[in-house]
Amino acid sequence: MQNELVIVSPEKTILTYRLAGLGARLSAFLLDTILITAIIVGFTVIGAMSFLREATGGALYIFVIITLPYVYFILFEAYMGGQTPGKVANKIRVRMEDGSPITPIAAVGRNLFLVADLFPGFGFVGITSVLLSERSQRVGDLLSRTVVVTEAVRPGSVAVSPHIMGIHPQEALVGSLDGMTMEEYVALRRLCDRYPALGPEHGEKLLRNIFLPIAERRRIPIVSNIHPLYLAEATVMKYGREHGLL
Repeated sequence: MQNELVIVSPEKTILTYRLAGLGARLSAFLLDTILITAIIVGFTVIGAMSFLREATGGALYIFVIITLPYVYFILFEAYMGGQTPGKVANKIRVRMEDGSPITPIAAVGRNLFLVADLFPGFGFVGITSVLLSERSQRVGDLLSRTVVVTEAVRPGSVAVSPHIMGIHPQEALVGSLDGMTMEEYVALRRLCDRYPALGPEHGEKLLRNIFLPIAERRRIPIVSNIHPLYLAEATVMKYGREHGLL
């Protein structure tokens, strides 16, 4: 097992992630298990007062308590940037092996195999896999090509906006993107997705090498008091919405 994951991004930049330790992962899983148990207890109390006496109610209750752990982990990891509440508390995150954000399909895959990692009890298979695999991956990680890494300390005050959230406040500055190509969109989106993990030196370098030439070609103004990353985000979000990509 190695302590760091080193990859080369599509932009030819070397990215380094520190792999999450077993202690942090177990602590996160324990906290998530406590939260799931609390939800099940609450559902049980409500159900006992209403529908559990009915046959269909009992069947629904069994279905919920069986599927809830899977739904919990899948939804949080797929739509909260690879983090459940337990992972947030322990400052760890699930990513794809190439360092990109986890995809919904990968979130489904890694958590459907959670039962295999917990077999035959006390997480023996999963713990053994984490300890012996090169990238600290449990069975679900190996099959879904995901890794669990520690959260990097993000210097500065620049944060990346999620591309699916409405209209970026800087879109009015972007103007028309009629001539923008899909290749330019993909390059900018990759840059925005990866920026938090690049570090200030690599991030600023890629903004100069990727975004500024595109901004010049598409006549996107560079405003002195607005960080170029925000303009890159606005470009990505506007183009993506106009072309049905979000």
